[in-house]
Amino acid sequence: MRAIFILLMMVFTLSTTSSCIVHLGHRPPQGVVVVKTRPAQYQVIRVQGKKYYHWNNNHYQRVRGGYILVRL
Repeated sequence: MRAIFILLMMVFTLSTTSSCIVHLGHRPPQGVVVVKTRPAQYQVIRVQGKKYYHWNNNHYQRVRGGYILVRL
């Protein structure tokens, strides 16, 4: 009975803590410059279901610390 109670408490604890995870994108690779803020003149472009930001004739992707330059 005690083992069942402990198992149920563990399942309850794990199920409530993992639901609050917020994912903002992948981490940028080492050595990649991250742009912290985007300008007001950006455009949102979707390519194969992924969201990219376009400004200054470049495409950027959202990552944890800002935006990185990508080639499409």
